[in-house]
Amino acid sequence: MAVYTHLGADELTELIGHYDAGRLVSAKGIAEGVSNSNWLIETDRDRFILTMYESRTELSDLPFFLGLLDHLAEKACPVPRTIHDRAGAPFRMIGDKAVALIEFLPGVSIDRPSPAQARAVGAALGSIHLASADFSGQRANGLGMDGWKALLDACGPEQLARIDPDLPLLVEAEETFLAAHWPEDLPRSVIHADLFPDNVLMLGNEVSGLIDFYFACNDITAYDLAVTHAAWCFDAEGRNFRPDIAAALLAGYETVRPLSGDERAALPILARGAAMRFLATRAYDWLHTPGDALVTRKDPMAFARRLRFYRDNAEFAFAG
Repeated sequence: MAVYTHLGADELTELIGHYDAGRLVSAKGIAEGVSNSNWLIETDRDRFILTMYESRTELSDLPFFLGLLDHLAEKACPVPRTIHDRAGAPFRMIGDKAVALIEFLPGVSIDRPSPAQARAVGAALGSIHLASADFSGQRANGLGMDGWKALLDACGPEQLARIDPDLPLLVEAEETFLAAHWPEDLPRSVIHADLFPDNVLMLGNEVSGLIDFYFACNDITAYDLAVTHAAWCFDAEGRNFRPDIAAALLAGYETVRPLSGDERAALPILARGAAMRFLATRAYDWLHTPGDALVTRKDPMAFARRLRFYRDNAEFAFAG
């Protein structure tokens, strides 16, 4: 989440008036994240999240994203519903940008999970993989291997070296390795693809909300678990691995959806791909985010460190 585009009070009041959501009381920009502009909306009836979709989100993808939320909510998964406007539309346009109003869910995001919380997150992830099995929408992963390579190519070795002198060589070696070893014959499903701690709301040890599905797509199911492993099992800087969290996350996932032998064997490679994906997007955003955007840039080296860890500690990382 972030705020790239600024909306005035009159624009917000007019927008909320198109929904049966009450009278606008307040709107506060949310600075976390890097992809879309977001506001916490309060009306005299309830709270909502308003999202404006920026350049990384294609307008043609919105029926998939918003339909998926409604599908999973109907299956009792802990996800927010899309609030449709008075005409039944799941999103509206402001100029050339789409906006959607989303249900606000209670809970807090945690930065240092306990094993019990990690186990709950693993189970929640497994639940959306199963619940989405009959979802009719289809969307390719725009940030798969071709996508992250395009972002890194757009940065270029000289720019990457500005972030860290060793980064260009690491990127080149991993691109070569992953192109040769990426698994192609594993089970596929709808995946969240971005389940970081700030995209999970918790009440105690229970998951109260999985949010921010705007990278969701159809891809290798176990890759989603690898992304979540990379997001949850390290400190924020990627310096310290937490094997207790890794073991709990995998155990919780398998209470809902047991992994096959091939999936478990592929997890170290999938995790290297996950680290490359976030290294790529963070490096691109680090170098290209406008200086006046209300957004917190995230350090790409945190995922370079994860990448090296997965490269050098494959069996240890997934021993759980």
